[in-house]
Amino acid sequence: MSVVTEQSQIVKNNLDYTLFSWSKQGGLNPLDIEKAKGVYMWDRDGKKYIDFSSQLMNVNIGHGDQRITDAVANQMKELSFVYPGATTKVRGELGKKIAEITPGNLTKTFFTLGGAEAVENSIKVARMYTGRSKIICQYRSYHGATYGAISAGGDPRKHAVDNYAAPNFVHVENPYAYRCPWNTNSMEECGEMALRNLENVIKYQNPDSVAAILMEGESGSSGCIKYPKNYWQGLRKIADKYGILLICDEVMSGFGRTGKWFGIDHHNVTPDIMAIAKGLTSGYLPLGGTVVTDTIAKHFDENNLTIGLTYSAHPVSCAAGIANLKIMQDENMVENAAIKGKYIEELVEQLKDKHPSIGDFRNTGLLGCIELVKDRQTKEPVTHWNAKPIDSKITYQIAGKIRELGMFTFVKWNFIFIAPPLNITKDQIDEGMNIISQAISLADAHYTGA
Repeated sequence: MSVVTEQSQIVKNNLDYTLFSWSKQGGLNPLDIEKAKGVYMWDRDGKKYIDFSSQLMNVNIGHGDQRITDAVANQMKELSFVYPGATTKVRGELGKKIAEITPGNLTKTFFTLGGAEAVENSIKVARMYTGRSKIICQYRSYHGATYGAISAGGDPRKHAVDNYAAPNFVHVENPYAYRCPWNTNSMEECGEMALRNLENVIKYQNPDSVAAILMEGESGSSGCIKYPKNYWQGLRKIADKYGILLICDEVMSGFGRTGKWFGIDHHNVTPDIMAIAKGLTSGYLPLGGTVVTDTIAKHFDENNLTIGLTYSAHPVSCAAGIANLKIMQDENMVENAAIKGKYIEELVEQLKDKHPSIGDFRNTGLLGCIELVKDRQTKEPVTHWNAKPIDSKITYQIAGKIRELGMFTFVKWNFIFIAPPLNITKDQIDEGMNIISQAISLADAHYTGA
């Protein structure tokens, strides 16, 4: 007769009474996490895991910072909820802080509960402001899982709902220099071809029907595909030429993740609309936002802004956001992300000599991705894009090894993501990279190149 322990009952309750995202529900073996602190988590057996992807690239300040707990508790003692038509001290303070750190004349924020809602409302604002309908997006992108956001993205998980996709989203190729769609010989040339392609698509679609171009500030879960120099500036020129808005999705790349406050800060461009979330509270509470320029904000002084959420500007979440941003500034976490990102790049360059299966490494600050191949010359991936489970054996082996060795990170197709919390130390990076090196050895066993 089997004995039901408290631990097994916790897992059973989760499996029996809740649904897990992006998975078949049968045969799941989820981590059973009990506590977390800094860059580490512990399961109920006491096994320690280093968090090398900040969960879903959102726990930017690290786990278990009680300063957030205190800010949240103090806010709840004063005011736990008020309808979003009311003003609160924390709502105004957080809005002001966001206006201070976002680029250019981005000045006003509509608060959401997360990234997908931030993207949804960015799209709505762009359509209301321009009176146009179409949104230009990239194929290799992810913007969230609600119907509008998943239709805007190009991640193949959308295929399950393609028959019901939201209309008027048009996709273009990424400037993916490592696998350039136009077979160019340089990142700059690939970028020029991508911009030319994008402008042609706008012409084919009728520029007067295009409301916005929607891009990630820096590419994330699609493989951290680096933007060529002047690509974002080229987007700005094309958008201005046709009276189109630029929406920058900073949900993953924002709040210090790339070594600057926002990914787009690397490109010296101010978008018209910015979607934010994740690192805004480092995941301690749900919060996102749609940030607009003063020009767009002024338009809605005389025109109705037809968007709304029950929990918009939730005071407790806003309190968490204020405390989170203060921690990041007080402890120079943005600067640390830039410094530690360079250190990781140096380590991966060393690993390339040891592991022939490392085909490419793309990184900005602490948002990076190792791309694994069977042959560096042909660039054949160890697992193809959107491979079926039966064809993903190597990926599962690598992911399993990483978990066995005590690491949590995002492994997908032929990608291993490196995006630890922004307060990570060199010693902790060494610890994590040692685990990744051991896992990559499994891919090396399938290397067929010279």
